[in-house]
Parts: sequence; structure tokens; C-alpha cells
Amino acid sequence: MDRIRILGGKPLIGTILIGGAKNAALPLLAASLLTSKTLRLTNLPNLADITTMVHLLAELGVSVSRPRNESNGRHVARTISLTAAEPKEKTAPYNLVRRMRASVLVLGPLLARWGEARVSLPGGCAIGTRPVDLHLDALRSLGAEIELEEGYIRAIARRGLKGNKVHFPSVSVGATENALMAAVLADGETIISNAAREPEVVDLAHCLVAMGAKISGVGTDTLSVSGVSQLDGAEHRVIPDRIETGTYAVAAAITGGDVLLEGSHLGLIGAVSDTLSKAGVAVTKEHAGIRVRRQAEHTLGTDVMTDPYPGFPTDMQAQLMALLSVSRGASMVTESIFENRFMHVPELCRMGADINVHGSSAIIRGVPELSGAPLMATDLRASVSLILAGLAAKGETIVNRVYHLDRGYERVEDKLAACGADIERVTEDQE
Repeated sequence: MDRIRILGGKPLIGTILIGGAKNAALPLLAASLLTSKTLRLTNLPNLADITTMVHLLAELGVSVSRPRNESNGRHVARTISLTAAEPKEKTAPYNLVRRMRASVLVLGPLLARWGEARVSLPGGCAIGTRPVDLHLDALRSLGAEIELEEGYIRAIARRGLKGNKVHFPSVSVGATENALMAAVLADGETIISNAAREPEVVDLAHCLVAMGAKISGVGTDTLSVSGVSQLDGAEHRVIPDRIETGTYAVAAAITGGDVLLEGSHLGLIGAVSDTLSKAGVAVTKEHAGIRVRRQAEHTLGTDVMTDPYPGFPTDMQAQLMALLSVSRGASMVTESIFENRFMHVPELCRMGADINVHGSSAIIRGVPELSGAPLMATDLRASVSLILAGLAAKGETIVNRVYHLDRGYERVEDKLAACGADIERVTEDQE
């Protein structure tokens, strides 16, 4: 099993190219099921979750081709063309869905286009219950009959889906995406209220509109969809990854570096940028992207609460906590999205961080420095938070179980090493 070895204490100086957003690409891939024409997606990241979704689509009868890969020497922007024929079995099997919760996003498209779907209950990172109830209730509102049997979601719409009002009691990105994809082929008008406003949802809506869907209210918490009988093909470029952008911004801050995040833009990371600015980090717009540099010898403690977009993203909470653990003063981080997302705290404390968890909040008292240690990653964002801590720590840090990392970050060790980090991936054969 691979591990990441880091010798900390080196400031990051240079340029990091930001890839396409995993969390935007996954629903876009699922949207290929909505049409018999070809959907061509560019700027796809090369990640384990993307590979899993492509394998799942192939299992569902989607023809996948990769016309070309565009390389500028530092990054490969992948292109995939997808053409969905009717599958013999409209089943998303457990052996694929268990690897990634986003696999449930095929449920809405399958149901909308063919009137039936059988999708395994999903897996993924163990950071909370994240139930699919909101997805299922939304599809029931559109006329689907749904049963849970032997670990599978069985959904049927014998006469097709019908437009209706869909109201989410709490904001859910995945449920909004599933409902939106189902509604575009439903008969009549659908109003989705308390919809998620994340850039990834907006990107999906723009792609669906390019395919011929009729959607208004994009970017707001109320989406109006007038169903159409069929969608066309389209070409769509995946937006830059805002979580990758924020992660490398924290990497620059925690090491006292100066890094240009090429290909991204400030509009994607407003809440993260504001929080970093309060901590004493300069985050500025440049023609090629975003420049991040620490303004003083130490960053300053600050309080933050995770919230749905445009609030501070839960997917950046662990990374920020690594920075706050070596910032001057006390900070409080409150997690309002997932109930089990402080699993990185014990590992940071092994490095000398002073963090106390009280329910959904963590109190962080900054320490002068962290010490390298052997660490165990528990989920995707925890993995990268430990790498960030290792970059700033004194001595050697070993992060184990980095298969989590490969689900969401492409070539993280290469990107950091190119900016001066002493970091390498170690395989079992090298041990």
C-alpha cells in the first residue's frame, strides 16, 4: 500500500496548475445517460473516482471514447466522449457503487430516460451518514415508485416522471443534482426549492442547458425546469476544482510560500479566500489565476463555521484546521454539515497540535511548530490535511492509507515537489 513521505520546513515557491473539478465532473458524466447523442467533456481530472464512474457508465451501456489528451508538459486535460445506448440491465451494481457515494447520481438519469433503475446503496468516505433519503423523496415527488430491497434502490416510473414541486428540508448538492437531471426529461414544470447553489450544481445546469434542457434560476436556491422530450449532445468544459484550489492555497500559507494557482479564479473560493485573508494570507487575482502568499511570519487564528455554498465548504475544514494548528492565538472550527468530520484531529494531535473537540466544534490553540510523525489517513480531505501539516512540520512525516487521497487529488506529490516540497510517494516495492 502506498504512503506519502514528507520532510517538512520548506516554503512552497512556484506555480501549481489546478485541474478540473471532481465534484463537477461526476454528475456531468452521469448526465450522459440522459441522451442518445454524444456528450463530450473536456478538462476531466485523472482520479480514482472518475475512473469508477466511467466504469459504472460502461456497465450501464455507455460507449466511452477518449479522443485526445491535451498536455502542456505539466498537466493532462483529459477529454471523454460518452454515448448512451439503452442498457440491457438498468442496474448500478454494489461492487462499483460501494467505492463512491456519487454513484447514486445515475439514479435520476436512468429513471428519467427509461422509467426504471436499480442502484446499490452507496459507499465512499466514512465521514457521516449522508443518507439518500433526500434523493429518493425528490424522485417520489416526480412520480417514481421506490422500494429498498436487499441493499438496492429499486425505482420505477411506469408512465414517466411528472413535473412537480420538490422542496429540500436541508441543502444537499447530490440530491439537487439528481432531482435536476430527472426533472429535465419529466413531463411538465418542476420547481426545486432550497436547492444547492454550489458551483458544481451551476456547472451541471449549464451543461444540461447546452444539451437542450430548459432551466431558469441557475445559481439561486430555486430552480425552475420545463421538461423536454429529449436532449441533444453537447461539448462542455469542466470547471476548475475549487477544493483543490483552496487546498493548495492553504499549502502556500502553512509553509510561508508564494504560489500561483494557475487556471483557477477567485469566484470559486470566496469564503476560503476571506478566511485566509483574516488569517493574514494575501490572496490576489492575477491574469493566469490566483496568487497566495503569507504576509507575516505567522498566520493568525480565526473562527469559521462550515456551511452550504456560498459559506465555507466542509471539504476545506480539515485543511484549514492544519493551518490554524500553527497559527497564533485560538481558533474555533464548527462543522455544520457532517457529524463525523473531525477524524483528522487525533492525527494532528500526534504531531503536537493542541485541539479539543466539543460536539460539533473544535477549539484549536496554535503551537509554534508541529513535529513529523507516522500518520493514518481516514478519508479524502483528512489525507490531504495531514500532508499539509507535514509540509510545515519539523522532521519526517509518513502518511499511510493514501488511497483516499487518489480519489480527489491528481499527482499531489508531483505538484508540491515542483514548488520545492521535499515529498515523495513510497510504494511497497520501495520499502
